[in-house]
Amino acid sequence: MMNTNPMSQSRTIQTHLILPPDTNHHQTIFGGRVLAFIDEIAAISSMKHANGAVVTASIDSVDFLSSAKVGDVLELEAVVSNTGRSSMEVYVRVTSTNLITGEEKLTTESFVTMVAVDENGNPVPVPGIHPETEEETRLFESGPARRIHRKQRLEMNY
Repeated sequence: MMNTNPMSQSRTIQTHLILPPDTNHHQTIFGGRVLAFIDEIAAISSMKHANGAVVTASIDSVDFLSSAKVGDVLELEAVVSNTGRSSMEVYVRVTSTNLITGEEKLTTESFVTMVAVDENGNPVPVPGIHPETEEETRLFESGPARRIHRKQRLEMNY
């Protein structure tokens, strides 16, 4: 059994200013743009944990809870929330802030599964994780139920 890393080791934060090209005709950010940000930060977080290359296996869930507009700032925070042999579940939380009014909203939450790979694209083992805070413990302890749900969803597709 490999050693475990603290979840905080994988914690990654990114900030993006929403500009007109990022938005639709409602002046709100395109969902696909948010998905691209989520995929990117999940990759960075999981690479920090695995100390190597990763690929996206699935975006397991995405809940768009509110919209963000031109001029708002998006802040994404990601952390590896659970691990398998070579897979890592990454929790991504996206908030938007209107810098003029100070209003902050939770816009999106997502779970992404990433797999560590070698130079030939073959899966490689990753360390386990251990939580250090109450929020990390909640994410870590609810991980096995999400894993079961993912497996059931995949089995239904075949």
